Amino acid sequence: MDQDLVVGAQHGDEQAFERLTAADHPRLFRVAYGILRDRQLAEDATQEAFIDIWRTIRRLRDPAKFEAWSYRLLVRRCYAEAKRRDSKAFDDAIASPDERSAPDDFSAVIDRDQLDRGFRRLSLEHRTVIVLRCLLDLPMDEVAEVLGVSPGTVGSRLSRALGSMRAAIEADARPPTLAVVQPEVVA
Repeated sequence: MDQDLVVGAQHGDEQAFERLTAADHPRLFRVAYGILRDRQLAEDATQEAFIDIWRTIRRLRDPAKFEAWSYRLLVRRCYAEAKRRDSKAFDDAIASPDERSAPDDFSAVIDRDQLDRGFRRLSLEHRTVIVLRCLLDLPMDEVAEVLGVSPGTVGSRLSRALGSMRAAIEADARPPTLAVVQPEVVA
């Protein structure tokens, strides 16, 4: 990330902000999509985050921390979008929306489906910590900074989220049990 663009945007340079936005949109959209699991909600959250960034960029003290700061604003917008709308469209795969499975790779489709079903069962907070830590590979302290919590809380949320996801996947893998109906004895 070009810190000169951040500094330019902090001084009101609209062209610097446009270049910053163009460079950061894919990164922020991917995070929003990972959290919200809906393309339209993710796009809305990303656009609202950019508005927040423009309005508050002058308050950013250290341009080197722009990336973590922008994630923090985006996460807040994702939470607001999730609360504002009843989002039922969590049907895309965990991977980036641009990644698709090969049609003949049936086992990969099954694996992605299992992961997606497990991921959809997580709370918004748990999805967020998995996206930031596992998808973006941010260090724990940076995830903590983005979320405004301690690194210990991040570790706890991540552990619970992965455990919940593992349990959901294992539960889906178990074969359904059939109830045995005993015939009534007529006397």
